[in-house]
Amino acid sequence: MSRTALADLLGVEHPIIQAPMAGSTTPELVAAVSNAGALGSIGAAYLTPERIRDEVAAVRRLTDRPFGINLFVASPGSELRGSLDAGPMLSFLKPHHDALSLAAPEVPERFAPFSEAQWAAVLAERVPVFSFTFGAPSADVVAEFQATGTRVLGSATTVAEARQLAALGVDGIVAQGSEAGAHRATFAGSFERSLIGTIALVPQVIDAVDGLPVVASGGIMDGRGIVAAEALGAAGAQLGTAFLTTLESAASATYVEALLAARDDDTVVTRVFSGRQARGLLNAFIEEMSAPEAPEALPFPIQNALTTPMRRAAALGGDAQRQALWAGQGVPMARRSGAAELVARLVRERAEVRAALLEAEVADRL
Repeated sequence: MSRTALADLLGVEHPIIQAPMAGSTTPELVAAVSNAGALGSIGAAYLTPERIRDEVAAVRRLTDRPFGINLFVASPGSELRGSLDAGPMLSFLKPHHDALSLAAPEVPERFAPFSEAQWAAVLAERVPVFSFTFGAPSADVVAEFQATGTRVLGSATTVAEARQLAALGVDGIVAQGSEAGAHRATFAGSFERSLIGTIALVPQVIDAVDGLPVVASGGIMDGRGIVAAEALGAAGAQLGTAFLTTLESAASATYVEALLAARDDDTVVTRVFSGRQARGLLNAFIEEMSAPEAPEALPFPIQNALTTPMRRAAALGGDAQRQALWAGQGVPMARRSGAAELVARLVRERAEVRAALLEAEVADRL
């Protein structure tokens, strides 16, 4: 796979994808990235079908360039409601609700909007690029999207997962290394055994999927990281944390401040906010939930639904200690700028690094 093949596949100028971060992307962010020549992506996992249509329409008003949209492959979880013992977790959350002047926590009627209707809404929109994570749909679903002209990407954290996705006929695979921020894409094994670093994962996935484009994801924050991914054989790179601190991001002010102040050892992988392993900045809520006397986090998406009111109120109130501050291990390299400016900087850095490497190679031959 050539180094420009991903751009050709997606119809963009640069082999760079803005990760589809559910809850943190905005139409303005997606459009700005796409207008700058990379691929902007809508994180639509928590959106209803109506909101999905609205978000797609908003992006299309702002750009005529290709963009992507992402959904989770996950069950609604509503069937677990009857057998759920949420009492200990509700009791644990109550002091946090009190501190934020919220009503006592309750078990919602529905834990998440995940449904076939979401997929149908995206399919009907005929978006240029569709990506999915947390699992593998059927080959028929992949083919249905491709029949509308949509390119389909799946996320993998192991070679076994990548092979499953390749067998479905996807157009490309996002290889998510353990350095990546937010939720792990793992679906075919234990999370602990699937924490494989980007530099080890990418070449193994490339070798396993027989020429299918592989996008490196996890810990990539600048042009150096993009060139490093390409040196491993990746067709391009997907960056998430780097775009969280852009002016168009939906991240709260305290979230952005925490990202810009973070150190290299500030992230942890935790289940406490959502019930599913995700990498984010360590804060007081994570530490409290990690204490021996704390209740076990409930499964995803139940835990996610129970902590949503707290996290939203904390974001509005400037309380960084009760927010889920998702971030990858490259977070100390985050920069505050507009999204288009960031894309331009990434493109420039990539070119500079490649030129420097070529110059060094020529010098070695003299």
